[in-house]
Amino acid sequence: MPLFELPVVLLPGELLPLHIFEERYKSMIAQSMEREEPFGIVFREGDADGADVGCTAIVAEVLERFDDGRLNIVVAGGSPFTVRERYEAPEFPAATVELIDLDAEGEDDDPEASARARAAFDELALEAADDPDDVADPGEGDAYAIAARITLPPETKQKLLETRSEAERIRTLARALETVLQAVRRSQQLADVAQTNGHGQL
Repeated sequence: MPLFELPVVLLPGELLPLHIFEERYKSMIAQSMEREEPFGIVFREGDADGADVGCTAIVAEVLERFDDGRLNIVVAGGSPFTVRERYEAPEFPAATVELIDLDAEGEDDDPEASARARAAFDELALEAADDPDDVADPGEGDAYAIAARITLPPETKQKLLETRSEAERIRTLARALETVLQAVRRSQQLADVAQTNGHGQL
């Protein structure tokens, strides 16, 4: 499978905008669209080794084509996979991968953690909305579906991608969203104190 290593994490069901400018990745995307086949996105930051678990991607939309071949596209996350072996194909990086079957995880859920994750999502969405009547909804999906609708640190998303239990994924997501919510509330408290010239209680 063609392999695109980036400092971002793609989750199943998530939409991710990308700017394609390197020649090897122009070729990769062209082949993917021509053959209607996925490529893989794997998290890699700086000089560190790439992660061993990534997510397949397909081009969902081409937003803009430039005269020099550059592209602005939106890709959609498909299935998580494990990288078995990396190698350099003639035109671009590639790898032998093993797809991870999410359906094989079995019935595994944590209703309490799911409720916590959705409650934290609702509060964060309300904080971010310009119009209280136009608040994002977490939807009815699993942890991946909720996480795909909010900005999270790549380390958190990578942990979600690597976790093979939906119950553990939703617990991880609930903790992450609650941490973000606490940080937002703390930031608001500091802003309120600043507006009173520091005369306030924290």
